[in-house]
Amino acid sequence: MTGLADESRSRSPTGDATQAEANWCHPSEYRLRRLVVENRAALGTLAVFVVMMSVFIAANPAVFMNWSIYSSVLTTVPVALFVVVPLVFVVTGGEIDLSFPAVMGFSSWIFALSVQAGFDPFVGLAAAILTGLVLGFCVGALVVYAGLSSLVATLGMNFLLRGLIQIVNEGKSIALVTLAHSLAYEIFSSEILGVPVQIFWAVGFVILAALLYNRHRFGAHVKVVGDNPDSAAQMGINVKRVRVKLFVFMGIGAAIGGTFSTMINFTWWPTAGDGYLLPVLTSVFVGGTPTWGGVGTVIGGAIGALTVAFIQTGVVAAGLSGFYVQFFNGLIIILSLIGHRWNQARYR
Repeated sequence: MTGLADESRSRSPTGDATQAEANWCHPSEYRLRRLVVENRAALGTLAVFVVMMSVFIAANPAVFMNWSIYSSVLTTVPVALFVVVPLVFVVTGGEIDLSFPAVMGFSSWIFALSVQAGFDPFVGLAAAILTGLVLGFCVGALVVYAGLSSLVATLGMNFLLRGLIQIVNEGKSIALVTLAHSLAYEIFSSEILGVPVQIFWAVGFVILAALLYNRHRFGAHVKVVGDNPDSAAQMGINVKRVRVKLFVFMGIGAAIGGTFSTMINFTWWPTAGDGYLLPVLTSVFVGGTPTWGGVGTVIGGAIGALTVAFIQTGVVAAGLSGFYVQFFNGLIIILSLIGHRWNQARYR
């Protein structure tokens, strides 16, 4: 029986193709080809980013040869990265989350209130993360246990939380003048040799999330649930628990992103997080994560966030007015999606 099974596998089209490629290529070349195939979505996004930056540099070399423009982008893009990465997990799991802007605002509000009350910023950060975790669980419970559509439930939660913030604060901001002299600011929001330190935290977050997505059991469960939840349940995966964890992770990422945004500005605004909805969604889909679930790319999402962050800066620096920003946003989105479609081996 074992011999027949081995013979059957050796005669399968996939086995023949893989074996033929392995025999034809040098081992190092075969590994390189396999690496390219497995990461073609992220590499496609990287190609778009390189072409875009080449156009911007050619349009205005003086601006793009100056470190200040890159420092400016590296200061703000980590906030988006903390939200883009968890959203890749959510979309891969077959769901969507539109509540993260309000979760960013609500969690950073808790952080601001804690610091204003005299607590150590580390305590405020822990309180913000806990708030994001609880809000993420509430959103997940609405979707998983109440049976609501994730699109509708998260959109409603976004309005609900934002409305609560506005009602309590009446549009007033909270200035955190003591934050600049704290140890937390030095660790999370200062500079090292002219490079914003928050980008190192964001890159570390992306690396850990990529390992969780590609090398951990949770990432495998997310992909199976997003591809076919019924098959996942038959395999013994607790589908409901996995789906709730997706929204909890989203809430934690939104809380960290909102807190970092507040540290950068030394001020909390009632509209904190509002401007990240469309850029974050754009980053996920430009990065190569399709809408149907089951597959995605964390690294591609991170490169997509960098691409979107440079669009507005690059358009203005290239000498065009701000009216061109939305046009180029749409152009980059469409071209990226077309490129990913041509680059994929199978589509639904």
